[in-house]
Amino acid sequence: MRKTHTDREYENQLAELRDSLLLMAGRVEQMIGTSVKALVERDEELAKKTIEADQKVNRSEVETDELCLVILAKRQPMASDLRFITLALKMVTDLERIGDLAVNICERAIDLAKVPPLAPWHDVPRMADIAQSMVRDAIDAFVAGDVDKAQSVIDRDSEVDALYTRVFMHILAIMRSDSATVERGIHVQSVAKWLERMADHSTNLAEQVIFMVKGKDIRHMGKLDTVVEE
Repeated sequence: MRKTHTDREYENQLAELRDSLLLMAGRVEQMIGTSVKALVERDEELAKKTIEADQKVNRSEVETDELCLVILAKRQPMASDLRFITLALKMVTDLERIGDLAVNICERAIDLAKVPPLAPWHDVPRMADIAQSMVRDAIDAFVAGDVDKAQSVIDRDSEVDALYTRVFMHILAIMRSDSATVERGIHVQSVAKWLERMADHSTNLAEQVIFMVKGKDIRHMGKLDTVVEE
């Protein structure tokens, strides 16, 4: 965990960095929800508004990157502070990519709103709910330095993977039975894939939180307790 510094300006910079990440994450989490709502409700206007909201996410990424670079250049942080700032640089990249994926879903929502519905959405909203909760809990874990919550985010990724497989196979069966549904089916499968990728990025966030708190890299390992002590 980070320590509180006697240098007030430095501590304020670190607090500003944390708040910037929280704001960006909140915007991204909302974009996940509104993109899938626009898709399910065939709401083109909501899709367009969500696409416009991505400009704020992109701006947050640039501003947070700039703040990290200023702190690194002026303060030359060490130990936990260095991990915290390094984490921030990585987190904004994952958050920005999640925002881009939400934009992709909105673009498909606009396309699909112009044609007859293919099938009930079933697992797609559930995938979005889990992806949203993963982003939210990864950020909560970041703020609290909570390794257990970060690990719970990583564990949820397999739920999204399983739902993605179900959606893919369900839509594939529809396309095989009716060639006229192929284009729409591919669009739906793309949406499911993008939600699965959002979960992957959320997993990255959680892994980075564990690195910040424990100083251990668990990428591709799944759990902290699988890391071999040096």
